[in-house]
Amino acid sequence: MFGGGMPELPAENYLNKRNIPRMDFLVLFLFYLAFMLIGVVTICICSKTHCLKGLVRRGAQIFSYIIPECLRRAMLRFLHYLFHTRNHTFVILHLILQGMVYTEYTWEIFGLCQELEFSLNYLFLPYLLLIVNLVFFALSCETNPGTITKANELLFLQVYEFDEGMFPKNMRCSTCGLRKPARSKHCSVCNQCVHRFDHHCVWVNNCIGAWNIRYFLFYLLTLTASAATMAVVSTVFLVQLVMVSDLYLEPYVDDFGHLQVVDTVFVIQYLFLTFPRIVFLLGFVVVLTFLLGSYLCFCLYLAATNQTTNEWYRGARACCQHCPHVAWTPSAEPQVYRNIHSRGLWSNLREIFLPAVAHYERKKK
Repeated sequence: MFGGGMPELPAENYLNKRNIPRMDFLVLFLFYLAFMLIGVVTICICSKTHCLKGLVRRGAQIFSYIIPECLRRAMLRFLHYLFHTRNHTFVILHLILQGMVYTEYTWEIFGLCQELEFSLNYLFLPYLLLIVNLVFFALSCETNPGTITKANELLFLQVYEFDEGMFPKNMRCSTCGLRKPARSKHCSVCNQCVHRFDHHCVWVNNCIGAWNIRYFLFYLLTLTASAATMAVVSTVFLVQLVMVSDLYLEPYVDDFGHLQVVDTVFVIQYLFLTFPRIVFLLGFVVVLTFLLGSYLCFCLYLAATNQTTNEWYRGARACCQHCPHVAWTPSAEPQVYRNIHSRGLWSNLREIFLPAVAHYERKKK
């Protein structure tokens, strides 16, 4: 059907000649994907909670009796290098994964879609999104997030109002020794204080702050769009393939030798056997789209309300001080977090995409 040695869908009576059993491993594979998705979401949401921290601590104590001391120290050093020092490990991993996905798309899906006379504009859309994504990825990696130095310390102190709660006046960084502007934080990975600190992202090997948050949002948006577009193209290709081959009209022989009518489960199983890499790629980009889309919505919510991830997390912790199931020291007085920096949707977005201090710094240079 497609030529070039690619597997063809069955011709007439092809399914009658093969006993294709119900694939138990496909069901297990779907359970595996669901388990991984639920696990990742649970860890992302609950990684900072008191209960999960206690479970991790107890689990570490149990493993400390099983794993040899030398191996445990080596693992701790490796984890410290990965997550607590600046390195390009996740940047390289990011590019490798992206390269593998686009290699599979180019090698199989693009050529087969051309055989089915898909529009070239439709097929080239993932490549266009890839180019734009790599541009914003590089900008997120290389742009100064808003590093606070002695030269610009006084300038940053005038940008945001102190709330006398989360960000009190006249505080100094215990590491840098600099006065801390409102909404700033010292990053232990980069060893620098960052203006309007959001978080440190290992995937771009850089802090996300006032001066590169806009690039990070566009990077996240284009990465989500490219994964979603590839998922749509792969799905349409597989559906079109089934429709062209009239697969639904063919019966098949089950494990007991009986003729059965082709149903949706069988079609998915057969496509998994015939195009395993494409179906696996489809499952991967669907899960990736869900995870990236969820995180993108969270980031857009923070941008619309003029919050940072650091402020949202600290505010959530302040709210948890009122929770009766969480133990706090008697000296810790519960504080209610108030977002005093929100000025309305359009003003908040303008602050994200047109940071005033960044323009002032460029004019000085």
